Amino acid sequence: MSITIARRVAAALSLAVLLTSAAHAGDVTFQIKNSHPNAMRVELYSQDRDYVWPGNGKDFYLDDGETKELPISCNEGESICYGAWVDGDEETYWGVGPNNKESCDDCCYTCSGGQTEEINLQE
Repeated sequence: MSITIARRVAAALSLAVLLTSAAHAGDVTFQIKNSHPNAMRVELYSQDRDYVWPGNGKDFYLDDGETKELPISCNEGESICYGAWVDGDEETYWGVGPNNKESCDDCCYTCSGGQTEEINLQE
């Protein structure tokens, strides 16, 4: 009898963990177009916690003229800003720039599902 109760409790706890995680998780896809004549690198930065996409010292690479969709998983309601810069030239940047060092007026999006409009980065 106690094994049955233990299984029911374990199942209920597992379900509660799944529902809690699902309620706080979100996904958003950044659609970024490189209209600059040079290749660029892009990172996405959380403004609510210490987190960067793709992370682990990597970045997204966009060749000149290339458009990429960058899907990420984030926390629902989290503010995510893009930072982009010319490959090999961190002084030419868009958004919050490399390492999230700059400020911007319109480079942040709220993690609430869906996709951003096309973000066209040009000279």
